[in-house]
Amino acid sequence: MLVELIGVNRFYETGHVHALKDVSLKIKRGEFISVVGPSGSGKTTLLNLISGLDKPSTGKIFFNGDAPSESAQWAKLRLSEIGFVFQSFQLLPAFSALENVQIPLFGSRLKPRERIERAKSLLKRVGFCSDMSRRPDKLSSGEKQIVAIARSLANDPSLLLADEPTGNLDSINAAKIMLMLADLKNTQGLTLVVVTHNPILANGADRIVEFFDGKIASVSVRNSV
Repeated sequence: MLVELIGVNRFYETGHVHALKDVSLKIKRGEFISVVGPSGSGKTTLLNLISGLDKPSTGKIFFNGDAPSESAQWAKLRLSEIGFVFQSFQLLPAFSALENVQIPLFGSRLKPRERIERAKSLLKRVGFCSDMSRRPDKLSSGEKQIVAIARSLANDPSLLLADEPTGNLDSINAAKIMLMLADLKNTQGLTLVVVTHNPILANGADRIVEFFDGKIASVSVRNSV
């Protein structure tokens, strides 16, 4: 089991907001899980907890059988095991597409030339066809999302988390991103956990986990892993 949540709760604002309520979930290595539900149901909170960007108020989260508890442990996992694709891209505006992809590699042992070559390779792999020296303000929404996905793969993660990866895209670019995610799972064996309101993307997953009011309302198995 790659990730396991046991009885996880998350409170905010000194206990007045109960974002996740006694959530238990197992995620197998190589599985594609789509997380669906209305806004405010706890989907993004789930991703933040799985990535260690947030901590549970109660309960346990295991990654590869271990239960990281310190921020430094989660930071190490994000450098080596976990990639994150944000809904709003989170690209640094002063950096080029090529430089944005290199950001997770700055803490690695790669030499500058090796970082550049890896970033170029990743951008080509995900189908980035524009000028790599262009900054985010010169890129379309689809191109920004492609750069964000390339960046999330920089450290060769085993788990890729994506928060509404098609939410800011038109139908054509959304379709490209959906095909890209499916290809990454099939060719690289990535484990995917994707929050989405897109029914086509959701239905392409191995399991659909539906959230409502902070709880898992249902789990639908589409394909067995």
